[in-house]
Amino acid sequence: MEKFNHLHEILENMKTDIEKFYDKGQNAAGTRLRKSLNDLRKKAAEIRKDIQDERAKRKAEGK
Repeated sequence: MEKFNHLHEILENMKTDIEKFYDKGQNAAGTRLRKSLNDLRKKAAEIRKDIQDERAKRKAEGK
């Protein structure tokens, strides 16, 4: 669950930058958003791998 909480944290942190970029036109917020989206992609890939590993483990155990 820790990794899912980290995903949620990344999304929460992006909210202010989304408002700053789209509503206020701050280009620096766009840069932060791109970085956050990249972090989100990496974390999602980690979670996906963990899920696949857990499924394989369960299958090997016969569950």
